[in-house]
Amino acid sequence: MGDAPNPVRCLDRFFATYYARRPVSATFIGVHDHDHAWPDCSEEGLGDWLGETRALHRELEGCAAPEDPDVSWDLQVASGFLETQAWELGSAHGPTGNPAFFTGEAAFGVIALLLTDFAPLADRVSSLIARLAALPAFLEQGEALLRAAPRAWTARAGRECGALLALLERGLPMARAAWPEGVIAGPDLERVEEERVRAAAAAERFRDFLRGLPDAGETAASAGAEAMSLHLKRAHFLERSVDDLAQAARDELRWAQEAVQRASAPSEPPSTTLEGPGAGTARYQEEWDAVRRKVDDLDLLTWPDFPIRYVHRPPWVREAAEDLYFLYYRAPAAIARPPVHEYLVPPVPPADSVIRLNHVIHHGGVGHHVQNWHAYRAPSRVGRMAAVDCASRTALLAGGTMAEGWACYATDLMGEVGFLTPWEEYLELRGRVRMCARAVVDLRLHRGDMTLSEACDFYQSQAGMAAPAARAEAVKNSMFPGGAVMYLMGRDAIHGLRERIMAIEGKRFSLRRFHDRFLAHGSLPVALIAERMSGEALEEVLK
Repeated sequence: MGDAPNPVRCLDRFFATYYARRPVSATFIGVHDHDHAWPDCSEEGLGDWLGETRALHRELEGCAAPEDPDVSWDLQVASGFLETQAWELGSAHGPTGNPAFFTGEAAFGVIALLLTDFAPLADRVSSLIARLAALPAFLEQGEALLRAAPRAWTARAGRECGALLALLERGLPMARAAWPEGVIAGPDLERVEEERVRAAAAAERFRDFLRGLPDAGETAASAGAEAMSLHLKRAHFLERSVDDLAQAARDELRWAQEAVQRASAPSEPPSTTLEGPGAGTARYQEEWDAVRRKVDDLDLLTWPDFPIRYVHRPPWVREAAEDLYFLYYRAPAAIARPPVHEYLVPPVPPADSVIRLNHVIHHGGVGHHVQNWHAYRAPSRVGRMAAVDCASRTALLAGGTMAEGWACYATDLMGEVGFLTPWEEYLELRGRVRMCARAVVDLRLHRGDMTLSEACDFYQSQAGMAAPAARAEAVKNSMFPGGAVMYLMGRDAIHGLRERIMAIEGKRFSLRRFHDRFLAHGSLPVALIAERMSGEALEEVLK
């Protein structure tokens, strides 16, 4: 028998395969070797993808034990990802059964090349031409693969296809008109137009195809209890059973609902009105500055030298964005990140409480943005890229309990230190109800004892969601098992870890040190981080 494979080289192959098989995700993460390409979802290509995934999983499981604990973590998480991906690629939750896979990749494969200035415009346009030229073949692969899908999935894909058409027919010409004169050579401008027209025709054909796609029934939206357990154990590294977690989530939902009922809803304070140039974004920056001052004054954590610039969405993408997974805060590229990150605000400024809670604390400030900065400096290679936002979800599900758990915990933290108004604290209680409801739906839907329609009704009756929002949330939950439970489980795990470290360290406990040490691990499962940090704290006390 030969020597076991080298763990670092195994990880090199994992990342090379990840980026080659997921070129749109690679663009968002900051790897630009595949900016010209789409995933190969031909029948042969998908078979090769699944076979490669299984072979690489076996290789990672059999490689030599690494001396570096961070490499060990990367092997564990990468192996878990390959296991869940093998399930997905072989199931109707992958490209063979989910039409929204194709529409999401198609739209964001174009958007990713133009949304940020990660390379000279001429280079990005060259990649755009190549992607547009290959788009008809990619969508044809979807037509060849798909036999049926849950009606709600097809409806989402239809809306996304409409967004893709808006992007190709009206958005790209608008973007092209804004390109500086002389930067793009005349022949390339002609190619953009030619390939844009061909791509739009292909998108129209795909929309026609979706109209006739048979309904697979609502039961097809459930991954099943076994698959859900796989995602909990191999992505989130949670050892509790699906049934146990479902009961815990239901108990927390009941507590949150009762807390809202006990609370006396305060009056919503009037929002600040600003006038003049830049007024639409100035309020965001004011709140961002205020949050940073509070965090610095109380020494809560290390705030990065990584500014946010609040700007409006580019005009060329606004129409398409309405029907896509288009985030206001999209994680910056993990590799070669920009010095300043642009946060794309809604066209009409929301209430001050929404700006503060959602656009600053949770996303653009102490929540996701601070966590991303720490993650991009982590020793773990997986931890640097796992939580980057891609076409329809983050790069790896394994980053979810950290990324979303931390953002929810960060909002709790700002309430704990007295930064939130009474109205904002009330809104957070209501948000807690929605977070718990999402965990319940995720677990019960994929356990098989809740249908998609029942999930939609549950959100309306138990979480107070409007029907369109409830439907969109339920559909997203059904497509990605384990993608909603991570908010609640991540938040709870961080609070639990903090309590344990406080109990171990006693008077030596420092909130800043705890947060910085925790965040330094990157976007990895909180369960793994908690185990290591608890052990390290005990060792330090016993020295």
